[in-house]
Amino acid sequence: MDWLLVILSLIVLWIASLCKIIHTSSSPSRTFFLSNGGAFCKKNVLLVVAHPDDESMFFSPTISYLISRGHNLHILCLSIGNADGMGNARKHELYKACAVLKDGFGQIWDHNLLARIIKEEVSRHEIDVIITFDGYGVSGHCNHCDVHYGVRLLQENPQSLQAWELVSTNIFRKYSGPIDIWLSMLLAIKDTDRMHCLLNEQPKKSFHAMSEHSSQWVWFRKLFVSFSSYTYVNTLRKINV
Repeated sequence: MDWLLVILSLIVLWIASLCKIIHTSSSPSRTFFLSNGGAFCKKNVLLVVAHPDDESMFFSPTISYLISRGHNLHILCLSIGNADGMGNARKHELYKACAVLKDGFGQIWDHNLLARIIKEEVSRHEIDVIITFDGYGVSGHCNHCDVHYGVRLLQENPQSLQAWELVSTNIFRKYSGPIDIWLSMLLAIKDTDRMHCLLNEQPKKSFHAMSEHSSQWVWFRKLFVSFSSYTYVNTLRKINV
C-alpha cells in the first residue's frame, strides 16, 4: 500500500509538472535570460556541442527559448560522431534535427585547438553569447568536458563575450523528467545574477528532433528523452573565469 501511494504521488507530481510547462508556454514568460533589464535585445548566440544529437538530448529547452525570442542561433558541433563508423549519417541527421528545433568516443580532444575553432566561429558570426556544457558535461563524457574547457580557454582572452554552461545534475534529478523543474526554478531564484532556468515550451519537439537522429533513435534513447529532466528544463549558469 505504501509503494502504491508513492507511485500515485509521483504520477500526480509528473502530471502537475507537465501542466506547469504547458501553462508557461501559453503565458508571457518571466524569464529574462539575455534580456537587457527586461527589454528585448537580439543576440547572436553560439551553441557549442560535441556530437550530433547533443543539441536534441540536452539543449532543446534552451534552443526553444532562444528561437521563440527571436535570437540568432548558430550551432557548432565539434565532431560528426564517427566512433561507430556512422559519422556521415549522423552529420546529415544533425541538420534535420536542427531544422525541427528551429520551427571517437573516449578520445581526448586538444583544448587549445577547440578554443581556436570556437574563436573562428565567434568572429565569423559576430557572436555575443556562447552556450555549452559545464565541466562535468551532463554525463561525464570526456568530449562534453573538452568542449567546456575549450570555451573556458577562449574566455581567458579579453572579449566582450558572455559564456553560459548547462548545469549537470545528480542521477536522481537527471531521470526525474519534468518533476525536476521545481527544484531547478528554486535554485535559479537563489542566484538570479548567475543562473537562469529555461522550461521547454514545446517538449514534443524534443522527441521529434531526436527522432531525426535515426541511427541513434534506439529504445534506450527513447527512454532517456522521455525521462531525462534535460528534455523539460535547462539551468544555465554564467561562466566566470
